Amino acid sequence: MTRGRTVVLAVIASTFFVGFGGGVVFPILPNLEATLGISSFMVGLILSANRFARLVANAPAGALVDRIGTRTPFVSGLAIEGVATLGYVVALRAAAPEAWFLVARVAWGLGSALVFATAYTITADVSDSGSRGTSMGLVRAGITFGFPAGLVLGGVVSDVYGVSAAFAVAAGFALFASVVAYFVVPETHVSERESSVSPWNVDRSVPALTTGLVNFGLFFSYAGVLFSTLVVFLRVRDLTFLGYTAQGTSGFLMAATVLAGSLFMLLGGKLSDVLGARIPVLLGFLGLASAGFVLLVVADSLPGLLVGCLFIGAGQGGVGGPLMAHLADLTPGERMGRATGTNNVLGDVGGGLGPLVALPLVDAVGFPPVYAACAVIPFLAGIVLVGGTYLHTGSLSPRTDESVDATGAD
Repeated sequence: MTRGRTVVLAVIASTFFVGFGGGVVFPILPNLEATLGISSFMVGLILSANRFARLVANAPAGALVDRIGTRTPFVSGLAIEGVATLGYVVALRAAAPEAWFLVARVAWGLGSALVFATAYTITADVSDSGSRGTSMGLVRAGITFGFPAGLVLGGVVSDVYGVSAAFAVAAGFALFASVVAYFVVPETHVSERESSVSPWNVDRSVPALTTGLVNFGLFFSYAGVLFSTLVVFLRVRDLTFLGYTAQGTSGFLMAATVLAGSLFMLLGGKLSDVLGARIPVLLGFLGLASAGFVLLVVADSLPGLLVGCLFIGAGQGGVGGPLMAHLADLTPGERMGRATGTNNVLGDVGGGLGPLVALPLVDAVGFPPVYAACAVIPFLAGIVLVGGTYLHTGSLSPRTDESVDATGAD
């Protein structure tokens, strides 16, 4: 096995376990209004807090990677996420649970900023344009494969053993992930350029901004809107699965969605390597995500809802690997940390705004108009992707063998 593949597998193993903590919250936190009497606005703020924390942390994390390397930030980020998950357990017993949940979500955001910046940079460091789509798809799938397990864990364990038990188990897995990373993930990224570690030190190149805006649209509609409204949708429509409550049922649905996304991350990345072009693959999966939201508009049964969620998951998943590979194709290695930070900043703006906008808007106008609006977002993302790529390369669909590996920077 080559060194690059060994490193990729090590990153997958570490991020898989920490993904439990990310998934466990979504079947539980949107229901805090019913269980703890926390207002819907405050629930939206809690759900978004990790992403708003990453808005400040993503750029410094990317610059830190370019300055000191990947290993220390990666291990530290995983450990921070584990401790943050323990904070949810404290919040359930605290006199002011809103404050504790907010602090824990902010800490999770800081840790995940380090993990995301390093995981993709490590992968870019050990791959070339011919294998980059496959490698990025593998790592992105590894980051998210733990997430559906966490969704089921959050829904089922909270139903059977209680919310506190679900959070405690997720925290154990997250802390274990940092131990795995400490022993198996090596240093891969050493840059000769000095860079300031500050929230505004982002990569403003056309490729970074283009992929970041696509990421914004996907995170707003998928992680922001769909994940924050699904449990409420199920409760209002009285849709359940195997006798579970809305929390348990939403856990299964979101797990299926993320699992579909993880599988199609592998397919999308591999397909873009085989074709030698990223853009056609990206546009196809953006269209699939749009079709999924159209199905949610008309869904009136659990099977219909499931099909729509699977389309959305497959669409956003298929975009994930090729999109990060496209960014790496067009970005010099010494800037990849900051470019990844820029991509994450814009994604987190979308993911953070999603719950804040969606939950009050659903109360005001209902679910169909909100989901219909989300169906338009992937089309807009496709326009931005093609336009930005043409502006930077002079081609609507550049070949992967014309990447920065051979051509250099802007």
